[in-house]
Amino acid sequence: MESIGVLMPIPMNPYLETELEKRFNLFKLWTLPNKTQFIKDHAESVRAIIGNSFSGADADTISTFPNLEIVSSFSVGMDKVDLNLCKEKGIRVTNTPDVLTDDVADLAIGLMLAVLRRLCESDRYVRAGKWKKGDYKLTTKFTGKRVGIIGLGRIGLAVSKRAEAFSCPIAYYSRSEKAGVSYKYYPTVTELAANSDILVVACALTEETRNIVNREVIDALGPKGVLINIGRGPHVDEPELVSALVEGRLGGAGLDVYQNEPEVPEALFGLENVVLLPHVGSGTIETRQGMADLVVRNLEAHFLKKPLLTPVV
Repeated sequence: MESIGVLMPIPMNPYLETELEKRFNLFKLWTLPNKTQFIKDHAESVRAIIGNSFSGADADTISTFPNLEIVSSFSVGMDKVDLNLCKEKGIRVTNTPDVLTDDVADLAIGLMLAVLRRLCESDRYVRAGKWKKGDYKLTTKFTGKRVGIIGLGRIGLAVSKRAEAFSCPIAYYSRSEKAGVSYKYYPTVTELAANSDILVVACALTEETRNIVNREVIDALGPKGVLINIGRGPHVDEPELVSALVEGRLGGAGLDVYQNEPEVPEALFGLENVVLLPHVGSGTIETRQGMADLVVRNLEAHFLKKPLLTPVV
């Protein structure tokens, strides 16, 4: 398989690069001085593309590489891949579900605690020497808060199980009510928000879920409510979120994702009721290695004509 051309458009993970280079002819596009010329010269050699949450395979990319057979994504989200076109052209697509579920769910709980208990602001309070001048102000209890989850898939379920350990009543919204689930179901996101203290975005990004958290939903969540986004930035109407936080119409937010990463609205920087993370939901050594192994194993399976481990298309 050493002669098989695999394209990695942007840097993703050193371990993944090393494992791919052991097995394939890896083209690291970002390292090349003339990317346009390289693509022109090697377009027919590329049989696989490595995607992630920032880079994938849109229609232009797919049309550029006539011998493309598989897109193996180093992420679970598929919003950067034109799945319909891949299906039409017989291009296989894989992702990395399950291996990142625990880390993302853990982070969601961490964000809830960080926002409600003001952990980041308390840390800065101590470092700035302010504790010597007086105790930090009282914060808000997490245990028992009503947690609403948008999208009760793998990650949504993992978040709900963790929140239950804090005696939090769970409710959810999804396209349809889930069989075998005891949690309260709401048929609209607005109704879910109105009956939640904390609203967690954990669904896949599609055209239907883009801006699923809009002004109506934010106002329903209200001035004591907290929004946690561990999904994708475009799930939330970001200008409306910013204005709600600045104006005090929303109680707080814990964000790991943004509309135009790595750009983050500067209006959020000075707000102590907002915790901002740089899209690190799956960012642990253990999980990124597991994701990388899954990417490689899917490629090996494809080129050895074996069943894919985690097929999407």
